[in-house]
Amino acid sequence: MYRQEIRHQTADELYGVPENFLEIEVCNPMTHGIGRKMYTDYEIICRTNIPAFKLKHSSVRRRYSEFEQFRDILERESSRVTLPSLPGKVFTNRFSDEVIEHRREGLERFLQIVSGHPLLQTGSKCLCAFIQDPQLVSLQLVSSTSHC
Repeated sequence: MYRQEIRHQTADELYGVPENFLEIEVCNPMTHGIGRKMYTDYEIICRTNIPAFKLKHSSVRRRYSEFEQFRDILERESSRVTLPSLPGKVFTNRFSDEVIEHRREGLERFLQIVSGHPLLQTGSKCLCAFIQDPQLVSLQLVSSTSHC
């Protein structure tokens, strides 16, 4: 009978930075405007050491309509990837705390799945720009011209 040796993990192995990590958080919803011009945007915080992303830490704000545009472009770019759905459109009480929180959770879940997908990390022209570029004007422009 042989004896198996037990090896304890080092502090670096337990608490060090993982080889590859990606943290995406959708938080701090803010409602802007008055009357028919009201809208809510959400902060996207990204922390990563994955080389496909240009910045190790970033923070941008995006509206729901920008998430819709982003998903449409991803769908055209990546026919081999099944994308998760966005939280549904809301037509009544869309600025209530409950609706905004439900939407925030759905947007976070969507982004975590999409940004963690290896084919999208390396093949999408707009993934990094959407998550990390605060000056993003048009996803259509990013999608048609250059890789993030």
